[in-house]
Amino acid sequence: MDPPYAPLSESCAKALGDKMYDKRKVASQEIEKMVIEFNDKNNATQIRKLIEVLSNDYATSRDANRRKGALIGLAATGLGLGKDSDKYVNELVTPIMSCLSDPDLRVRYFACESLYNVVKVARAAIIPYFPELFAALSRLVTDSDQMVKDGSELLDRLLKDIVTESYETFNLEAFIPLLRERIYVNNAFARQYVISWISILNAVPDINMVKYLTDILDGLFVMLEDNTPEIQRMCENTISQFLKSIRNDSSSVRMEDIINTLITHAESQNELIKSIAITWIREFVQIFGPNVLPYASGIFTAILPCLEYNVESKRSIKECAVSVNNSMMQLVSSKELKTQNVAKIDLRSIMEVLSQYLTHNSTHTKIAVLKWIHHLFINFPNEMSLHANNLNNNLLATLSDNSDEVVLQSLCVLAEIINSQDTKDLEDFNKPHYRKFLLSLLNLFSEEKVILETRASLIIRQLCVLLNAEYIYRTFAEIIAEEMPNLKFASTVVRLLNNILLTSTELFELRTSLRDISNEKSADLFQCLYKSWAHCPVSTLSLCLIAQCYQHVSELVILFADVEITLELLVELDKLVQLIESPIFAALRLTLVSKSNNCADAQYLAHALFGILMLLPQTLAFDTLRNRLQCVPNYWGKQPLDERKSVEFSSGIDFAALRAQFVERQKTHRAQRIIQRKRSVITPDSN
Repeated sequence: MDPPYAPLSESCAKALGDKMYDKRKVASQEIEKMVIEFNDKNNATQIRKLIEVLSNDYATSRDANRRKGALIGLAATGLGLGKDSDKYVNELVTPIMSCLSDPDLRVRYFACESLYNVVKVARAAIIPYFPELFAALSRLVTDSDQMVKDGSELLDRLLKDIVTESYETFNLEAFIPLLRERIYVNNAFARQYVISWISILNAVPDINMVKYLTDILDGLFVMLEDNTPEIQRMCENTISQFLKSIRNDSSSVRMEDIINTLITHAESQNELIKSIAITWIREFVQIFGPNVLPYASGIFTAILPCLEYNVESKRSIKECAVSVNNSMMQLVSSKELKTQNVAKIDLRSIMEVLSQYLTHNSTHTKIAVLKWIHHLFINFPNEMSLHANNLNNNLLATLSDNSDEVVLQSLCVLAEIINSQDTKDLEDFNKPHYRKFLLSLLNLFSEEKVILETRASLIIRQLCVLLNAEYIYRTFAEIIAEEMPNLKFASTVVRLLNNILLTSTELFELRTSLRDISNEKSADLFQCLYKSWAHCPVSTLSLCLIAQCYQHVSELVILFADVEITLELLVELDKLVQLIESPIFAALRLTLVSKSNNCADAQYLAHALFGILMLLPQTLAFDTLRNRLQCVPNYWGKQPLDERKSVEFSSGIDFAALRAQFVERQKTHRAQRIIQRKRSVITPDSN
């Protein structure tokens, strides 16, 4: 009758379950010799019987020492089988694997040691069991006992060697789900373990891990948040290696899935994650070109907030974001691919994102947004026309920004919108678009006094550069004359427009046009402006002086007898005298000594200036103008005046009608001032 643990002898069976390691070791040596003999005789039956005894009677025993004996016995069996162990891999590995999760830490350690010995001799034959081994090791690396960890690390290194040398038989498809499942673990040791496997496999030239990048990239970015420097370093290096592989060959990259992952992590508060994600986005824009355009809104969400970074630690992030922004602009403006790009770009989602960042705190971000809107209107005017109405209010709001650059860029966009709505042919100019926009602008000035006082001049001057200055002034004049019941605000706007007209280099051509009122178009412009300029007496004088209507000025000055001479009016007259001394009015001063038109213009101008002099108190302005008039020769005064010789007469303008308009407008102002004074008496200011 065979011993109960045959083919083990009774002494060997007893020693194998002993609590002393040395005795178990001696028993394992006996088992190894026994297996060698069986294998030499091709006695597979006895070998399987031995493995069965070790698996059933020892490995599953409640006695920890017997389980330890099973592990050392199975290891000895594997060593005895040598290269033939591949025939018995399943029988050897299965019982050892079950002991890897044993509650006894010594059993777990010996299980690692035993499995190491079996794997060492089985080599490539162990590959089919890799998923189970990987899962078990991912638990062991987090073990509470350092010896178990050390044992698992030895086994892990051996497995990596085997997988890299036997990659042809390695089932990567089955392995990726295991990686994806464990890549989100929080334990630092488990993370290190997962990253090390990804890095090892990616380093094998014939294994294309890029193909599976969508399954693991998100997890790698998550791991970058780990506070362990070593994990951060490993993870950063692994991600860097992936990007290097993509640069070399992007054919297997699922760009659509990866770009969304990158956009998500580019919004991270973690600077390292943000930096790496935006770096990847930059590379993807360069590698995949127009194919990234469908994801433009997400890319904008990622990069636009980064443009505000000024601290040194975020400098590289900002530079990378700027690079992405510039590359995207180049893609959009590509003439060769324009038709394709229109189809790829989702303008609705892009405009939603741009509108959102139009109110961002950062000046750089707002400027970038405005440049993008302008860029889109230039490249896709028809498609962008649908978004014009929704943009107007947001763009008008940016005119109150503290940055001049933001204001100027916003005006460029507004001008482009108007130009995209109107034909460029001035003869077919569609006034309603100008009127609607300028009316909104005047309403903004009315509601926001700070903008009126600090930005209005800049805004109007820039608009005159970007759009047609004449139409800007014509439309302003029409609105003021027809749709502005607030007379005080109307006179304020007229003073502003007049000051810009007289002093701004941007309005040189318009001033030149007004000087030639004998031209029908110029005469029409003068009359259009006059209707609204009549709100402000001194501005009316200035306009007439520019237009060389000197006879009319001399008549208007007399009417100032019926105008309330306020401090505000005297200040305006003072400024007018200063302007007369400026280079802009050099032609006017030369008229005083000109004999042309039979000296008619010179005499009417002198009368007008003397009239202004009489309105002034004896201040510095009075002295300045008087000194100027004393330089005027008196030879022209000896000839009788002939108004038919003047520039004013040649214009064909009905100045009597204009004079009547001026008088009527001033009456209206006087009546409103009387009403306001009565109201202030009845309901005095509580302050």
